[in-house]
Amino acid sequence: MPVDEAVADTTIDRPRLRGQARLNRALRTRANWSQLVRFATVGASGYVINLAVFAALVHGASADKGIAATAAFIVALTNNFAWNRLWTFRAGDGHAGFQAARFCVVSCAAFALNLVVLYTLVDGLGVAEVPAQAIAIATATPLNFIGNKLWSFKS
Repeated sequence: MPVDEAVADTTIDRPRLRGQARLNRALRTRANWSQLVRFATVGASGYVINLAVFAALVHGASADKGIAATAAFIVALTNNFAWNRLWTFRAGDGHAGFQAARFCVVSCAAFALNLVVLYTLVDGLGVAEVPAQAIAIATATPLNFIGNKLWSFKS
C-alpha cells in the first residue's frame, strides 16, 4: 500500500479511535456507574409514577391512551427532573431554568420514542395497554440517560 493511502486510513480512523478511547475511559470510571445507578433509581420511581398515573387514567377515568400517556409523562417528568438535578447529577449549582428546558427537550424526544413504541405494540401487535407502556418506557430510557448526562446536566 502506498504511503498516502496508509496516512489516509489512519486519519479516517482517528476520530473513531478517540471515541472508543473516551467510551472505554467512561466505562472504567466508577463515578459514572454510580451516577447510572442513581439515574436508574430515579427512573424507577418515575416509572412507577408514570404507570400508576397511566393506569388510573385509562382504567379509572376511561381516558384515551394518548392523553393518559401524556399526563403520566408530565407527572413523572416533574418528579424525575427534581431528583436527577439534585441527586443523580448533583447539578444544583447550575441554572435551573436552562437545565429544565434541556431536560424537557431530552424527555420529549424520549417520550416521542415512547409513543411510537406504545402505539406500535397496542395498535399493531395487540399488546395490552399497561404492559405496552411498560415496554415503551424501558425502550426510551437509554436515550433519556445519555441526553441528560451529556446535555441537560452537563458539568
